[in-house]
Amino acid sequence: MTKKSKSSAQWLNDHEKDEYVLRARREGYRSRASYKLFEIDEKFGLLRPGTVVVDLGAAPGGWTQIAVNKCGPKGFVVGLDLLDIEPIEGAMLIKGDFTDEKVLAELMAVLQDRPVDLVISDMAPNLSGMREIDQPLAIYLTELALEFACSTLRPGGALLMKCFEGSGIDEIREVIRNNFKQLNNFKPKASRGKSREIYVLGRKFKGSSI
Repeated sequence: MTKKSKSSAQWLNDHEKDEYVLRARREGYRSRASYKLFEIDEKFGLLRPGTVVVDLGAAPGGWTQIAVNKCGPKGFVVGLDLLDIEPIEGAMLIKGDFTDEKVLAELMAVLQDRPVDLVISDMAPNLSGMREIDQPLAIYLTELALEFACSTLRPGGALLMKCFEGSGIDEIREVIRNNFKQLNNFKPKASRGKSREIYVLGRKFKGSSI
């Protein structure tokens, strides 16, 4: 067995024993990442009844499930992804690239002039394990999410997105400071201990566009 094969086998073994993976299976959530959003919301109170939420990179749907459950029937949740997402009761799902004008037009049509309260993004690139490759790709995705949020959020709205500590993250935080009145950094317990991921939250959007 090659070193890479051993590493993959160890990851799979750890994954199968992971408490959040097991919990997600028991409770009907599609990924362990659901508990990251649950924990973030418990701390910051982002998902309230009636909240209008756009979930970027939503597949397989774990964050969308949490948003639907928290926002209730008066809320409105839209999930977007390039990948297919199995239907989620209470959510509108759109397949496509949110930077594409046609997909954006479809989103606007679905929203029907509802002001967007919250944009959430758990997007991450397919990691190679090589930081010099992975980090620029991760930063690019956060830039896309940030640009999208600043063009769609209502004044006073919020943006939550996954980032990775490393080159470029300080610049992302600075842009958030310039466009939101509050900035928070948070690493949920559900994040893997060895991961460099951090969730960056901008609150009270100023209403300007980057």
